[in-house]
Amino acid sequence: MAKKVAVIGAGVSGISSIKCCVDEDLEPTCFERSDDIGGLWKFTESSKDGMTRVYKSLVTNVCKEMSCYSDFPFHEDYPNFMNQEKFWDYLQEFAEHFDLLKYIQFKTTVCSITKRPDFSETGQWDVVTETEGKQNRAVFDAVMVCTGHFLNPHLPLEAFPGIHKFKGQILHSQEYKIPEGFQGKRILVIGLGNTGGDIAVELSRTAAQVLLSTRTGTWVLGRSEDWGYPFNMMVIRRYYSFIAQVLPSRFLNWIQERKLNKRFNHEDYGLSITKGKTAKFIVNDELPNCILCGTITMKTSVMEFTETSAVFEDGTVEENIDVVIFTTGYTFSFPFFEEPLKSLCTKKIFLYKHVFPLNLERATLAIIGLLSLKGSILSATELQARWATRVFKGLCKIPPSQKLMMEATEKEQLIKRGVIKDTNKDKLDYIAYMDDIAACIGTKPSIPLLFLKDPRLAWEVFFGPCTPYQYRLVGPGKWDGARNAILTQWDRTLKPLKTRIVPDSSKPASMSHYLKAWGAPVLLASLLLICKSSLFLKLVRDKLQNRMSPYLVSLWRG
Repeated sequence: MAKKVAVIGAGVSGISSIKCCVDEDLEPTCFERSDDIGGLWKFTESSKDGMTRVYKSLVTNVCKEMSCYSDFPFHEDYPNFMNQEKFWDYLQEFAEHFDLLKYIQFKTTVCSITKRPDFSETGQWDVVTETEGKQNRAVFDAVMVCTGHFLNPHLPLEAFPGIHKFKGQILHSQEYKIPEGFQGKRILVIGLGNTGGDIAVELSRTAAQVLLSTRTGTWVLGRSEDWGYPFNMMVIRRYYSFIAQVLPSRFLNWIQERKLNKRFNHEDYGLSITKGKTAKFIVNDELPNCILCGTITMKTSVMEFTETSAVFEDGTVEENIDVVIFTTGYTFSFPFFEEPLKSLCTKKIFLYKHVFPLNLERATLAIIGLLSLKGSILSATELQARWATRVFKGLCKIPPSQKLMMEATEKEQLIKRGVIKDTNKDKLDYIAYMDDIAACIGTKPSIPLLFLKDPRLAWEVFFGPCTPYQYRLVGPGKWDGARNAILTQWDRTLKPLKTRIVPDSSKPASMSHYLKAWGAPVLLASLLLICKSSLFLKLVRDKLQNRMSPYLVSLWRG
């Protein structure tokens, strides 16, 4: 059984991994190459140390109730979406509350992680680190790699003919910190993810003009949903997930697109998804207004650069460009591993449930946080760490590595031949993934059982937002405060908004009124649906698919 665990990195996933080790009576030692916790959330004025850090103006795009550690809610007066400084404060509070800092060795770089000669029997690792020029070697029973996605800037200059002729400034978004220094300039931002949208919006306030180039387009979400409630809390719900299993995906996509275009027509704004491209989403409250006001101009892909201008695929030319900012993402790597482990860990298809490399005889290495999710990464990495530590202790089992490796290799070949689609780059469904990992641990809540034992709680769990506290209700790591955290999650959501109370203001019918009126029928229908078998779901889905109106299908395709 593992006892000593090396944790690589003290960011969001690193500090939760330390806590999970402590919770399981393991002995963690965390190696962090910087001088503080928080990883990319620790703002610095420059990126000279080569580490990726957030830009000063960054605001979280997942609200606090959906993106907290499952047994440590945010303070009620914290804003629902917060800047990097406030979020880092939360990480510091978490680390101090659980006394995690004593397990971290700061300013320590991991040089190598190699299997010991007797690895097939012991599962142990040799870990070589360097602190202030001095190397140390230690043996660990298990390793948790928590270095994340954002290691090496992806700067695809070779894909842009003429870029080396360009006389203006070229930088990657990793180097961007504050808008000072860009006033009055004509700026081209290449890439429309969350970062590209944020930087374009911020620079549009002081630049002469911002051009935003995208190959694929994107759907733009706001942080607030109907009635002003946080978007994540309104859409990430178990009963929505259940409905999605029943209704055809085409119909659901059609509804979603209509709703998003009702806010503003994405085609009119130059943001619609390019035909044949996979739909993607960003969170940005201000981008549509900036386009509407003309401070941001949407452009197609860049075909080539000249000394001072950019030529786009639609034939248009933009002259006198001063700065080009590439928001083209990052690549991840594991320089401290040996081959073939180094290459294998970069392929998600060879990570069991995105955590355990398939080629190891002993499951004593966990990659934490290397996933894309339609929801909070923080919550998912914590659950991954809870599972990994129990696997290390032998309390949870995974299938034999030979079997998993064979299945993954066969799947890789089918993808290469085009027989099946490669879904490893797609974002995972939040609830499905969380439930999958929770089932491995024994912490997935049983909705039918919960309705029988605690109807009030069951209502919130099934019909309310799927907050991380749900995975502390039962099983290993059960937290006595989970029930109350779920029942008071809306109180913490509304508290920072209620800074001006108008006593005599008229109020619409409360949510409790609607629950009382419709609660019993909806509850009965839900219980009946939950009790149905997966075969029933398949039959219903097939029936609906066959009977779907050709008119709706044509609308969806259009």
